[in-house]
Formats: sequence, structure tokens, C-alpha cells
Amino acid sequence: MVKNWTYKTPGIPDEAFNQSETIPGPTKEEIRVITIAKARLSEGDVVVDVGCGTGGLTVEAALQIGGKGRVYAIDEDIGAVDLTKSNAAKFGVENSVIVTKGKAPEALLALPIADVVFVGGGGVSLRAIIQTVHYKLRAGGRIVINAILLETATVAMAELKALGYRDIDVVNVLVAKGKQINSGTMMLARNPVTIVSATKL
Repeated sequence: MVKNWTYKTPGIPDEAFNQSETIPGPTKEEIRVITIAKARLSEGDVVVDVGCGTGGLTVEAALQIGGKGRVYAIDEDIGAVDLTKSNAAKFGVENSVIVTKGKAPEALLALPIADVVFVGGGGVSLRAIIQTVHYKLRAGGRIVINAILLETATVAMAELKALGYRDIDVVNVLVAKGKQINSGTMMLARNPVTIVSATKL
């Protein structure tokens, strides 16, 4: 078992993950750090990552919850499933990660009750995904939704309010990364991401 991230803090550099041109991700480093912080993970937690992509959040969560916890990662793309498995192995968390091919919300039904659920996007199924997550999330559990589109964030907030979630928090994250050029450091903006998080009553 090789562990390529030996720090307690999250924030694995993007380039450290196995990636594919056909699979989105990983979730950018700074977004992952804030997402993990909003999840309020504890050792031994059960976590679900809906739409795991390359597995960036899956790996970061697994490192936080330790060997007694479990991360259930799902994606409808078999390429994403394989890539997430390879990244779990690369960072030494394969024994804490269970990756399955499936489409949300249906794939959520077979999973155990969770302490934390991550949702990446969700598209037209987002409302149904949140409703299904509601029944798979323990009381006091956390949901964290990463939205690239404003419409996605709006749907997420409305549905969480309708379901009676508390501590609904919305943060829009704009990150610019430095790139070295001949004359100095140029800051390049990345796409803003809205992170919606809340606690189930």
C-alpha cells in the first residue's frame, strides 16, 4: 500500500491524481478543501460521493475518516468508476472506499445510512437526488452540493429548505492560480463554484 499524501490537512494537488481527458475532475484543490471543511467529517464516518468523477473528494474524505470509516462512491460512467478506484489505490485508501457504477438517485437506494453526502452537480435529477439523500442521511448528518451553474445552486437551496434542513450555508468560491511566465506570475481565474451545505434535522 502506497500512501502519496501523508498530511492530516486536505488539499492534494490536482496533478497528483490519475486523470483522463474523458472524465471530469478532479474537483479543483481549493474547492475540495472547502468542500471537506463544510462536510465536518469525523473518524469512522460513512460518506457517500454522488458523481465521483476521478475520485478527488472520495480520496480526501477517506483520508479524513480513517480505516474505520467508509466512502461509497458512485458514478454512471464506468471510466469514472475505474479512475476513482485507481486513485483510491494510489493514495492508500482502497480498503475504505467502495466504488460502484450506478445512476443517482436510484443507485443511492442500496447504500447504507450515511453521515455525510457529497453531490457534484446532479443536473435535471438534482431534486430527486436530494430527496433520496434525505432518506439515506442520518439525523444531524451533512449534505454538501457543489454547483457550477447558478440554477443548480438555486434548486439545491430550495429543496433543502423544503425538506427542513438547518444551517443552510451558501458560499461562492472564486479562485485564481498563479502561473509562471517569463516576466513574472500571472493569475489565471478558474470557474467559480457555489458550495451549498446543510445539516439534516
